[in-house]
Amino acid sequence: MKYNDLIVGSGLFGAVYAREALDSGRTVAVLEKRDHIGGNVYTKKVSDIDVHVYGAHIFHTSDREVWEYVNRFAEFNNYINSPVAIYGDELYNLPFNMNTFSRMWGIRTPAEAKAKIAEQIKDLDIKSPKNLEEQALSLVGRDVYEKLIKGYTQKQWGRPCTELPAFIIKRLPLRFIYDNNYFSDRYQGIPVDGYTAMVEKLLKGADVYTGQDFFDFRKKNALSDGTQIEYDRLIFTGPIDKYFDYCYGPLEYRSVRFETEELPVDNFQGNAVVNYTSADVPYTRIIEHKHFNFGKQPVTIISREYSSEWKPGAEPYYPVNDQKNNALYQKYAGRAKEEEKKGVYFGGRLGGYKYYNMDQVIAEALSLSGQIL
Repeated sequence: MKYNDLIVGSGLFGAVYAREALDSGRTVAVLEKRDHIGGNVYTKKVSDIDVHVYGAHIFHTSDREVWEYVNRFAEFNNYINSPVAIYGDELYNLPFNMNTFSRMWGIRTPAEAKAKIAEQIKDLDIKSPKNLEEQALSLVGRDVYEKLIKGYTQKQWGRPCTELPAFIIKRLPLRFIYDNNYFSDRYQGIPVDGYTAMVEKLLKGADVYTGQDFFDFRKKNALSDGTQIEYDRLIFTGPIDKYFDYCYGPLEYRSVRFETEELPVDNFQGNAVVNYTSADVPYTRIIEHKHFNFGKQPVTIISREYSSEWKPGAEPYYPVNDQKNNALYQKYAGRAKEEEKKGVYFGGRLGGYKYYNMDQVIAEALSLSGQIL
């Protein structure tokens, strides 16, 4: 088989690039190591509920071009992300807004909330934050940090906040209005028919080979059934360090484990996303999938999310973009630039070692396709 473009990975970056290549008249093959398309945005219909198999994916953007682009391939609902946080017996609205502060301190006005936070920051007297804990305390004070940031962050990163660098939290948005909309982007929603249906439309016309590990393929330039594949250009969306056989050492990632179960009730927690912010609860949050699409099914499906350190064999979810890893990535980026001379390009969260949102991934894929197609 001979193709103009071979794309490794059928997530959003690979799927968008595939669509642009196909529309420009090129032939496209996609290798996907999983048994399904869509990467981490994959949704699966279970009991008539679209389950976000690899965690909640809420599309949001202020980029009108990207919003109009995705609407070519899916109808989006008007879901607004308004998570809540549970700390012990206390429940708070997120993001940090007047509903949060009113519940925490029994106050009503923005002036009261600002005064309370300013008082705590002044009492702490942190001049030069040395770690994430001190940085957060210097931005929001003790109460918000202790109840809504500390435990959750430690679970997410797998280490105490005092051992995490301060620059991880450059700012913490405080909203002095009664507004629980987590994102400030103009456009927001979730595909009515699920993300998998959207990716299917993006990939229409490409030859998609699932259950195919690129690194096995690379050894013999053939699929697992022995089919030989030739190509002019390679688009790689897997881990950039693995592509180069970890020649400079492995980059660090965080992984996520999910415990998903169907329950014989129509409504388990009353919200799509509930964060558990105390350290004594082992999971970071519970997702109730039906609420993403305003479901009325008689049963419900929930997923508990557990953050974990990435190890070889596990699925890398997001990069650890601290100074050490970013410096290491730059070495790989230099090698990647050289690979472009051979027609090899890297993209996506793992290929670019960046914590992209979905709209950023799409914008990057459109940018690359605009440059090289």
